[in-house]
Amino acid sequence: MASLSPSSVPSVSDRIGFFDLQGQQRRIHDDVRQRVDAVLTHGQFILGPEVAELEGKLAAFAGVPHAIAVSSGRDALMIGLMALGIGPGDAVFVPAFTFAATAGAVCSINATPIFVDVDPTTRNMDPADLERAVAEVVAAGELKPRVIMPVDLYGLPADYEAIGKIAARHDMVVFSDAAQSFGGRSGNSRVGGMAPISATSFYPTKPLGCYGDGGAILTDNDEIAEAVRTLRSHGRQGTGDVAVRNGITGRLDTIQAAVLLSKLTIFEAELERRDQIAKRYDAGLTGKVGVQKRPAGYFSANAIYTITVEDRDALKAALDAQGIGNAFFYRLALHQHPAFAEAPKRPLPVSEMLASTVISLPMHPELTDAEVDRVIAAVVAAVA
Repeated sequence: MASLSPSSVPSVSDRIGFFDLQGQQRRIHDDVRQRVDAVLTHGQFILGPEVAELEGKLAAFAGVPHAIAVSSGRDALMIGLMALGIGPGDAVFVPAFTFAATAGAVCSINATPIFVDVDPTTRNMDPADLERAVAEVVAAGELKPRVIMPVDLYGLPADYEAIGKIAARHDMVVFSDAAQSFGGRSGNSRVGGMAPISATSFYPTKPLGCYGDGGAILTDNDEIAEAVRTLRSHGRQGTGDVAVRNGITGRLDTIQAAVLLSKLTIFEAELERRDQIAKRYDAGLTGKVGVQKRPAGYFSANAIYTITVEDRDALKAALDAQGIGNAFFYRLALHQHPAFAEAPKRPLPVSEMLASTVISLPMHPELTDAEVDRVIAAVVAAVA
């Protein structure tokens, strides 16, 4: 494509950011500063009172007894697997189309990820292919099926009813990777309470994000919760003199908890705005590009709004030229990453198709209706 002339380059004010953390920060700046200053004053920078307050509010929001704040979403997955006693010889079933941290957490504890294809419309784990994958592992007899780890892709909860039935038949645990979906729900069940154990991320660009790395594990199981609390602090209990487990340094620092407490005050309103934006995108783009299907009764946290198009490189070039932020989530399916080359091979056609056709559009609560309409018009014109 020819380079843009200076007069045709969008000005900074005309650009539409893929994310906009600065706009959000301006709205909560004073509250954040007050909460952070309070931490600086009391000086309990690790597991200070703000961490306990945050854990209580997260648990209440999700409707579960326990929320344990940890150092990142990836650490939440790893600590959760450790709390379940997963290790060498165990099979953990994960969707093949998601971020690398999902499979990476499995590999980090020397368990084996088994990749499962996804549904082409919801883009979440396909229960039918999950059945096939479990049957293949059982027939091979080399690994023990232990955990099913669905991912709530882009913020949309997976089909936990169907997945839970499969898990029950094979005596497995469902461990939700809710890194993108805190705030989502299905019916009356909120993310964090839709599986026996869930992990979420507070990376800055998540619907509920801090100003650094952070995450949490949510569960209704007292034993799992106690194991997680022990594992996140070097495996220590009581006075901290004795390590009863081989744990890690996995705690959320107090300043990040303070930031999250501030963001929780506007979280419900931001979720509603994200939903309005997603519905506006749907109305303008359905039938022109592929959009993620949200089943009836499901509410997505809308972390990322992602479409599919045949020539996404051409669309990206058109959006770039107009100053419209975009990204590829994700450019590779998990089995296409060199890091996971040793995982058992299975046919994963839908994941491969999505990896070559997805492109994500701006999604954040600061977007105006006019900006959303401008994005829609740009996409429609580019794919016409």
